[in-house]
Amino acid sequence: MEGFADVTVFWVDGAIVAEQDAVVPVLDHGFTVGDGVFETLLVRDGVPFALTRHLRRLARSAEGLGIAAPDESEVRGAVAAVLGASGEDAARARLRITLTSGAGPLGSERGSGPATLVVTLAPTSLWPDSSRLATVPWVRNDRSAVAGLKTTSYAENAVALAEAHRLGASEAVLGDTQGRLCEGTGSNVFVVLGGVLYTPTLDTGCLAGITRELVLEWAPSVVETREEDHPLDVLRKADEVFITSSTRGVHPVSRVDDRGLLIGEVTAAVLETYLIRSAADVDP
Repeated sequence: MEGFADVTVFWVDGAIVAEQDAVVPVLDHGFTVGDGVFETLLVRDGVPFALTRHLRRLARSAEGLGIAAPDESEVRGAVAAVLGASGEDAARARLRITLTSGAGPLGSERGSGPATLVVTLAPTSLWPDSSRLATVPWVRNDRSAVAGLKTTSYAENAVALAEAHRLGASEAVLGDTQGRLCEGTGSNVFVVLGGVLYTPTLDTGCLAGITRELVLEWAPSVVETREEDHPLDVLRKADEVFITSSTRGVHPVSRVDDRGLLIGEVTAAVLETYLIRSAADVDP
């Protein structure tokens, strides 16, 4: 589990700062009401993976939230500064870019000042060989004003993930308001049925994950792949299940609730393809 002490480099509104100076105002809307967006990237040997796609999604999320996105060159400069200051900590690391609407009143109304931009980096370890998932009783609101946006309002995810941990799982999976399989708290979900690979459509309110996007582009070379919606209980009959995220990549699932699963041929083929393609191009 990563803790605060693991965060080794901080860039806040224009400069690298020491940990004790890595602060934002207490009236920042990202703090008071979760009014912000963010991206998390995997860094390998000092190089961020799929940076261009992440910056495009950051801009889309900011636009969806009504926050003025900074110039892309500014964010790239901040990322470069953090990586330049990281040294050995960037051998395998998690890089987070956070953008908030800046200081505002103690309520939902925004202020008129500049946005806040923070970039942080922390070393991260490899995930286990597989994940255990737990379905939870709460749902994603597919009709929410922020559906599909990567916002800093993550309290729902924190509650769901804590429940998954209580149940002995490493990730929680949620349905949407119509009972369709949606996503995990920090991952997208893929299932295999009859040799075909499926993942929920964005209509469910799931995040348009970068790794999800790459799997949809790369997996058809090894398996028939479809974006198609299924009931949440498809997890009880799927032949194989895996989840994806920027830090996990393609991550096999060995158990969903009380149902054990084998890591099958489709998952193995997609994982191998992802590893080969992502190693060949760090900014696909």
